[in-house]
Amino acid sequence: MGEEEGPRIVPFEERFRGEVIALWEKCGLIRPWNDPDRDIDRKLADRNGAFPVLLLNEKVIGSVMVSYDGHRGSIYYLSVDPAHQVGGLGQMLMAHCEDFLLGLGCPKVNLFVRKGNEGVKRFYEQLGYAEEAAVPLGKRLIPDN
Repeated sequence: MGEEEGPRIVPFEERFRGEVIALWEKCGLIRPWNDPDRDIDRKLADRNGAFPVLLLNEKVIGSVMVSYDGHRGSIYYLSVDPAHQVGGLGQMLMAHCEDFLLGLGCPKVNLFVRKGNEGVKRFYEQLGYAEEAAVPLGKRLIPDN
């Protein structure tokens, strides 16, 4: 039997699509108004961002999307398989994103946590993120369904 590898972060490849979507479902990130395949396609067209995945023994156990618009960085779809949510893997993915953004000269990061998701909010607070006095507004331009 082969030796077990430690977790490693690699760029998204098409062969990971099914595992990533299954991970998002497992982590409760999929919403009826967002088609995960379309979100992946849109991310792959993003020239100012990255889509790293976290592998353990060649199996996807985490993923995140990160982007920079020239003013602010954004981090979204952070996910770590619930069976692996101890040991700092979420922190590892976040550090990777922050390093990516710093490398682009990004001065600030924004991310969103759904109301009522206190565990995730605490996770980000432990990483130095804080609630800001701003109200996010949104408008759907292209319906996914």
